[in-house]
Amino acid sequence: MAHTVVRAKKPAPVPGAPKRPGRLPRAAVHHPWWFALPAIVVFAGFFLVPNLLNFYYPFTDWSSYHPDIAFTGLDNFRTIADDGSLLRAIRTTLLYAVLAAFFQNGFGLVLALLLEDDTRFNRFFRAVFFLPVLISALATGYVFQALLDQDGAVNSVLGSDVPWLGSTTWTLVAVTLIHGWKWMGLAMLIYLAGLKGIPGDVLEAARMDGAGPLRTFWSVRWPMLAPAVTFNVTTALIGSMNTFDIVQATTGGGPAASTEVFNIYMFRIFGQGLYAQASAMSLVLFLVVVAVAIPLVVGLRRREQLL
Repeated sequence: MAHTVVRAKKPAPVPGAPKRPGRLPRAAVHHPWWFALPAIVVFAGFFLVPNLLNFYYPFTDWSSYHPDIAFTGLDNFRTIADDGSLLRAIRTTLLYAVLAAFFQNGFGLVLALLLEDDTRFNRFFRAVFFLPVLISALATGYVFQALLDQDGAVNSVLGSDVPWLGSTTWTLVAVTLIHGWKWMGLAMLIYLAGLKGIPGDVLEAARMDGAGPLRTFWSVRWPMLAPAVTFNVTTALIGSMNTFDIVQATTGGGPAASTEVFNIYMFRIFGQGLYAQASAMSLVLFLVVVAVAIPLVVGLRRREQLL
């Protein structure tokens, strides 16, 4: 006996009910890749291609003194090594980076501890101390250059004649202080976030055990700030190794090249038309940053795990 399969009829549409959306066409679901083409072109033209060429030009004789570009091997690196520019720039840049990171993190941590409580007074001054982060670094440098000039406002107020930016020993320290002042607001916010993330019951247990404020900080709060320390120290060191604006505006690399960091040297040599030599120093800076950043991040991450 044959069985008849009866299919259920589709229910009739209810008058006034919203219609179900139909299946979208393929072109509407899968957006064409060429929508991203303008962004890719800009990224490649202004970032990718110049960075790739920076691995080629240091091994050439590219300059403004002849039209042709020829491969010269390691001649540019020998030149900057033989005239002392390479070692001087490495020493100055590393010293600048260490001092700037120390001041930036020191100022930021002190401000975070002082402004930790959520009062109206503290919220106002958090915004005040964060303002330098929003100001142009070049403008910050020019302001401090005018203030610290031998005929500037600081000497006028103090009634002195101190060359604040004219010492081959202390000018680098002064410039790193300016750098730390400019970026301390960013470090302050990161440390504030770390302090707010510490559980209150842990602090309460430390107080019940008789730990004072200093003991609580070193034994409880400081170890739990390890992720904030990792972020702040890493970004401060890498950022200050790539500095240019503040140094250029305040000293221009002087006096006697005592503040001539990598980027100031490259700016000066590139302005003289020695493009390949400036590119060689740029490549060295890249290698130095990588050589410093990788062990630093690995060491700080291990410190987090130990604490």
